Formats: sequence, C-alpha cells, structure tokens
Amino acid sequence: MAVILCYGDSNTHGTKPLEKLGAFARHAAGDRWPDVMAEALGAGHQVISEGLPGRTTVHDDMVEGGMRNGLTVLPAILQSHAPIDLMVLMLGTNDLKNRFSVTAFEISRSLERLILATRAEAVVTDILLVSPVPVKEAGVLRDVFAGAEARQRGLSAFIAAAAERQGVGFLDAGSVVSVSPVDGVHWDAASHHTMGAAMAQAIMAR
Repeated sequence: MAVILCYGDSNTHGTKPLEKLGAFARHAAGDRWPDVMAEALGAGHQVISEGLPGRTTVHDDMVEGGMRNGLTVLPAILQSHAPIDLMVLMLGTNDLKNRFSVTAFEISRSLERLILATRAEAVVTDILLVSPVPVKEAGVLRDVFAGAEARQRGLSAFIAAAAERQGVGFLDAGSVVSVSPVDGVHWDAASHHTMGAAMAQAIMAR
C-alpha cells in the first residue's frame, strides 16, 4: 500500500473560513481535501492528513504557541509514519502573517529547508511541493495578515524554482482554488473537493 503524508497547515486540517476571531470549526470528514484525494485514489493508498492550524515553515510563533514550527516537529512526524512513499508539502501561508515579516523568496527557501530535513530522515521516497493559495486581506484575519498581499507577490514562481532545484514535484494550488472572501485564508467545502480531485490527478500522473 502506498503511504502518502500530507504535511500542511489549517487548509490541510480542513479549517472552515473564520467568521469570528478564535472561533475555529472544521469541515466534516470527507469534505477535507486529503479525504477527497484518498477517495479518488482508491484502494492501495493510505493518505495521512498532518495539518496543524497556524503551522509555519520554520518559525516559532510566540503569539499562538503550540509547536507551530513545521521544522521542529517534522522529524518525529516522519518517523511516526515511516516508511512514506510520498510527502505532499504545502506550507507558507502562515509565514505571511505580519508578525514574521518574511519575503516570498524567504518562504521558498524555508520550504527547501524542510525538503532537506525530510531527506535527512531517509524515510520518504518522493516529495510533491505545493505552492499555497494566495491570501487576501479580508474579514477577521485582515489585521493578522496585514501586508500579506504585497509580500506574497512572486511566491508561486519562487516555490516552483525551489522544487526544480531540489528535484521534487510541484503543483500551484492557486491555479486550482481560491480562498474564501469570508476570511481571506481558508477554503469552503467546494474548494476542498476541487483541490482533492486535482491532487489525486497530479499524484496519479507522477
């Protein structure tokens, strides 16, 4: 059975668009893109959803806390699910928060750091790097992501270049779905279904 690990943040977790700050809710099982992808791939595939709301690439979050640094916890997660045939890596959205003040290029370099850390554990056969969906400064998360629309310019191209340098697969999620206008970050259920179908197609084409 092929083991696929989806390593991401709230959009891998299936967090619904926020209408009130701190009022988190989750799409139902089956409506989250890893679940949709698993259903499309069918028997012979084990899809593990490892999405943590607020997870960054390599940054500690002193505001939200809770081990949000994706690099810190990565080795333990990889070893917990080893051996892994494919890791789908989709992070970078939370790096766009105003508190981190990083550029699109730095986010792409941080993703390369995660790829190198993954290879160091020697339990993952293949990696698919996914550029996150562009955010909008809207709703209750407008102030959290203040300036993000400017900082994210060129992000997909930088991540595509990083994928090429590292010899891994690449998919631009922003070419598939868009964020909800409710909070400018998360996806509605229909977008999760669209993304899951697109991810399954990309994996079957590898």
